[in-house]
Amino acid sequence: MLIQDKKIAIVGGGPGGLTLARLLQRRGATVQVYERDVNKGVRVQGATLDLHEESGLEAIRQAGLLDAFRANYRPGADKIRIVDPHGAVLFDDNFNADDQLFRPEIDRGPLRNLLLESLQPGTVVWNSHLVALTPQGDSWKLAFQNGTSAAADLVIAADGANSKIRPLITPIKPFYSGVTIVEGTVYHSEKAVPRIHQLLNGGKIFALGDSKTLIVSSKGDGSLVFYTGCKTDEDWVHRSGIDFTDRARVTAWFRQEFTGWDTLWLELFENAEGGFIPRPQYCMPLDQTWETLPNLTMLGDAAHLMPPYAGEGVNMAMLDALELSDCLTNSECPDLRTALMAYETRMRARASEIARMTLEQTRQLHSGQGLARMLEMFA
Repeated sequence: MLIQDKKIAIVGGGPGGLTLARLLQRRGATVQVYERDVNKGVRVQGATLDLHEESGLEAIRQAGLLDAFRANYRPGADKIRIVDPHGAVLFDDNFNADDQLFRPEIDRGPLRNLLLESLQPGTVVWNSHLVALTPQGDSWKLAFQNGTSAAADLVIAADGANSKIRPLITPIKPFYSGVTIVEGTVYHSEKAVPRIHQLLNGGKIFALGDSKTLIVSSKGDGSLVFYTGCKTDEDWVHRSGIDFTDRARVTAWFRQEFTGWDTLWLELFENAEGGFIPRPQYCMPLDQTWETLPNLTMLGDAAHLMPPYAGEGVNMAMLDALELSDCLTNSECPDLRTALMAYETRMRARASEIARMTLEQTRQLHSGQGLARMLEMFA
C-alpha cells in the first residue's frame, strides 16, 4: 500500500477531513487530524446538511457509519416550502425515501460528532491552528500557533475557503460571484418567532422576490438559522459601514433592502442572537488546474470553493475524501504522486461541472425570475 508506514496529516476537522481520516484508518493508515478549535464543543456548528445518495451518503456507507447516520439524521427536515415575499406558500412538499429528490438532513454538529467518535483515540489534535507548513526533505513540518509542531510524509489540506495550504499548491484565487449572504441565528424559535416557526414546520423555507433570497432552516435543537442573499459589490461589507454585531443596524438594513417584504421576516432580525455574519460568496475558476505535488493535496472548499445554493459543499468534500482514500490505497498506482494526480484530475473535472451548475443557479435565484425559476425546478 502506498501509504504503508507513512505519517499522514489532515489539516482541518470538518466533515471532509474527518471522513478522510475514518476511511484511511479503516484501511490501516496512520493519520492525525490537526484542528484549530480548542475542543469539539467550543464552536456552535451551523445549519442542517442534506447528504446526497451518490456522494455524502456513499462516503458514509463506505466509512461503515450508515447505522450511526440513521440514528442521528432528522426525518422530516427535508421538507421544503417555497414562499413569496409576503409569506404565501407556493410550493409545499415532504420528500420521502422513494423520491428521487429525497436527501436526508443531519445537523452539522451531530454529523461531526459521529465522525469524531468513529476515529481511533487521539486522532484529532485540538488547538492546532496551522501557521506554517515547510518542506523537510521528502516530508513536511507543520507549525502551530500554540508553539507545537509535527512532521508528516503526506499532508492533505481540509482547511476550508481560507486555506493556508492552498497557496503552496496553486496561486489560483477565487472570484466574487456577485452575491453576499448575511447569516443570523434565532434560538428557541418556537417562542421567539412563533409565526415563522410554524411556517418552517421543522424543514426549510425559501423566500424569493425582487432578485433577493431569504433561506430559513430549522435545527434539531429548536433553533433556526437564516441567510439573506443579495446582489452587491464585492466590497459592500466594508463599504456599507454596518456593524454586524448591532442588531438594530442590521434590522434597519434589512427593512430598507427588502422594502415591500412582509414584516413577518423582521422577526428574524429582531430576535437574532450572537451577531450576524456577512459572507461574500466566492467561487474557484471553472478551468483551474495545477501541477500535482508528490506529497501535498487538498479537498473540499480549499480545492473548489463555490456558493452554497446547490447544496453541494459538504457532499463534494465527503466525496473528495472517498475518492482520495481510494486513490491512496490503489495498488495499481506506482507512487504517491501518481495517486494524487489521479484524484486531483477527477476531482477538478467533477468540481468544474458542479460549480458551473451552482453559479447558474445562484444567478437565476437572484434574478427577477428567481421565484418562477425555483418553482420550475421543483416542479
